[in-house]
Amino acid sequence: MKKHFFEIAEHKISVSFVGETANDIFLLPSYEPFKIKETDEDCMLSLTVDDSLKPIDKELRERIDVFDTGNGKTIVDSVKGAGYQFIVKDINGDSCCLLQTNSDYSVGNCALNGTRLMRSFGLNTAIMMLYAFRGVDLGTLLVHASLVRNNGYGYAFTAKSGTGKSTHTNLWIQNIEGSDLMNDDNPIIRVIDNKFFVYGSPWSGKTPCYRNIKVPLGAIVKIERAKRNRMEKVSYATAFGIIVPACSTMKWDKGVFGKTCDLVIKLLELTPPVYKLHCLPNAEAARLCYDTIAIKPTDNDSNQ
Repeated sequence: MKKHFFEIAEHKISVSFVGETANDIFLLPSYEPFKIKETDEDCMLSLTVDDSLKPIDKELRERIDVFDTGNGKTIVDSVKGAGYQFIVKDINGDSCCLLQTNSDYSVGNCALNGTRLMRSFGLNTAIMMLYAFRGVDLGTLLVHASLVRNNGYGYAFTAKSGTGKSTHTNLWIQNIEGSDLMNDDNPIIRVIDNKFFVYGSPWSGKTPCYRNIKVPLGAIVKIERAKRNRMEKVSYATAFGIIVPACSTMKWDKGVFGKTCDLVIKLLELTPPVYKLHCLPNAEAARLCYDTIAIKPTDNDSNQ
């Protein structure tokens, strides 16, 4: 058995490969910046990859639903006696991964199928799901957003797919001095000692931005297309309705979903206001947003 360790947002995970198969660490190239040496410390989750794994008998599981992730469909069954079974399919409808977990997602076993690309997609999806669902027990949220860093703070931009969150972060990078991209699709938010931090992750959508970095959370902004640029500070209730749908969670698992909501409530109590940016895809929108939400060097100086 080949065992590998990674540290993602300061959580350690292990991935083990059983037997001489088409599976190995080369299926996870985006995890290289997060790889660590073997550790005796407890891991937040452990996944074993074993292609001999078989589906659980139908009489021992019950269909929850079939979810369209945008990159394919995932079939989810609950297993009698606690735990879940997932079948991950790619955009072509081909099965890439069979994943079985315990009830708190700290332990998983999976079998991969297909080409190297399919296996990589299936394994990456399995780890990402385990991390997201296990993370809420540990004050951790995986969020669908584009994350830009400026002056030592991270600013998360969320939006419906195709609205332009990546475009907006690029406008910051091009027009706001000292800005750089931390992650373009799935950054991580953690609460530590009643302070929220954001991290890069191995999951960055179509943009290869896999950075093992951490900064305090500066603000969260939802982007909406408009005919003119304006910023709107939203109410507590509206902010909750913006952030929860952006989190990787499961409404059908009441424990996970309840803890996700609790974490979002805590985030809203401890962080700056949440905003909506109604905007055009231009430099003026980036500057307006920066002027409204960014923590400037002079702000830091005045707080010392």
